[in-house]
Amino acid sequence: MKRLSIGGKHLVHDHKHKKSPKLEAHKVAKLDMIVESPPMLLLGTPQTSQGALFSARMRFDVLDPAGITLEKFDARLDIMVNVSKPVEKHCAECSTQVTELKKWDFLSQPLKLKHGSENRQFPFSYLLPGHLPATTHGHLAQIEYILSVRATTTTGDIISFKQPIEIKRAVAPGNEKVSTRVFPPTNITAHISLDPVIHPIGDFPVTLRISGVTTKNEQSQTRWRLRRLLWRIDEHEKMIVPACPKHSAKLGGEHKGILREEDPRPIAQEEVKTPWKSDFEAGDIHAEFHAAINTRLKPSCNVEAENGLGITHTLVLELVIAEEWAPNKKPNQATPTGAARVLKTSLQLTVTERAGLGISWDEEQPPMYEDVPASPPTYNTIEEFDTNDLEEAPEYSLEQQ
Repeated sequence: MKRLSIGGKHLVHDHKHKKSPKLEAHKVAKLDMIVESPPMLLLGTPQTSQGALFSARMRFDVLDPAGITLEKFDARLDIMVNVSKPVEKHCAECSTQVTELKKWDFLSQPLKLKHGSENRQFPFSYLLPGHLPATTHGHLAQIEYILSVRATTTTGDIISFKQPIEIKRAVAPGNEKVSTRVFPPTNITAHISLDPVIHPIGDFPVTLRISGVTTKNEQSQTRWRLRRLLWRIDEHEKMIVPACPKHSAKLGGEHKGILREEDPRPIAQEEVKTPWKSDFEAGDIHAEFHAAINTRLKPSCNVEAENGLGITHTLVLELVIAEEWAPNKKPNQATPTGAARVLKTSLQLTVTERAGLGISWDEEQPPMYEDVPASPPTYNTIEEFDTNDLEEAPEYSLEQQ
């Protein structure tokens, strides 16, 4: 019989491969936030916005049956800017700048909280200034708002809570925007009409009228025929990157930065396939089409921040035209001359979120005392009536009733 050998060393070290269960740290309490205000929406441009009111409550859920005693309890709202291309690559202070917007101290003395249904809620609020930039995730910089809450007990336990607060901006739509572009040395003029405010989701109409395409002589005429019409939406991003105090010498001193600009990024482009109307007798060409931003490319809205971040958008139109010659007596018998041109023009777009039913925070509050309208008209008192009329009036008493 063959003897079966068993490797003893494998048996000895088997206990090392067994993973010991991880013991979770004992939590004496946890924090939760109840937001009372609507989603943060800054209405209007940074120069005209009245801001947005943020209102919430911090709620304690005490898990320790013995209860806890809070020694310190505060919260802070920070604006965090992360730079993709900092002055010093390996410096955390150059790549991230944190600015405190608001701080709340909830306790003036130690507070004891019991386990069960007697948990306390701590309300707080803050009026976000209207000039602040919206939450942005660009290629050069990312802007986020972080709410950090920290509570310390008398036994040294720390209960923390952190959550990002998303802030959006919406610009109210206005009158239709009309732009005129001249293309020398030709007599062609393009008249473009579109909405003044564009949204990332949804399309918007564009109306194009080209005038001056026909030039008439005594016996013949030359005209430009529109062969192709293409449109594109470009996103432009720039950022003034600051340096931390340690590396400010690279920029020649403090309060200086490096201007970084991204190449225009197309976030939508298409060739117009819908037919357009050509009226060579009047010398006009009319075209209408709908344009839309490609949301899969993760576009950003327009941003104008004090820290130097700027995001803008342009609508680029490209027109390919070809020259034709025709006799005035037979204008339909046109002959191509072989000349062609490519006309390009760009228009500024305002890309913003939809306002929906949102209204400014100062319009949501109840009317003040001085805003109450005039009361109803007053009535005459008993002294102002004629005494003769009072004597002739029948008398009534409680007994008669």
